[in-house]
Formats: sequence, structure tokens, C-alpha cells
Amino acid sequence: MATGTDQVVGLGLVAVSLIIFTYYTTWVILLPFIDSQHVIHKYFLPRAYAVAIPLAAGLLLLLFVGVFITSVMLKSQKVTKKAQ
Repeated sequence: MATGTDQVVGLGLVAVSLIIFTYYTTWVILLPFIDSQHVIHKYFLPRAYAVAIPLAAGLLLLLFVGVFITSVMLKSQKVTKKAQ
């Protein structure tokens, strides 16, 4: 069973994810249909970042996963050599 702290952290993560999803969806899907002179455009980054930010995040994620897998494989290889 989850503790109270776990539930609060989980709720916070869900809330942050929902905010990011709503912002990005509005930015990418709805904003192109709103007049470019409308005041709502000042609350959003330029559209070029709509591709650049997820691309950079994906590359960082792949880099992190690659480094993690490499370090696990190297540690496993050291343990195997010691056992022999």
C-alpha cells in the first residue's frame, strides 16, 4: 500500500504531466487556428520550439538510457570476470 507521501508525489507528477500536456496540446493544435495578433500568443513560445524541445528531450532520454545500459553491462562484465 502506498504511503501518504507516495500519494502526494504521485498526484504532483500527474498534475505536472496534465499541465504540460494541456499547454503543449494548446500550443501545437489550437494556436495555429487563432489569429496571430491575439493576446494569447504572448503566453506561448514560437512554434519552432514545438519540434525542438521534444527532439532535444528525446535525444537526452536516449543518451541517458544508453549510458545507463552501458554502465550496467560494464559492471556485469566486471562481476563475471571476478567470478571466473
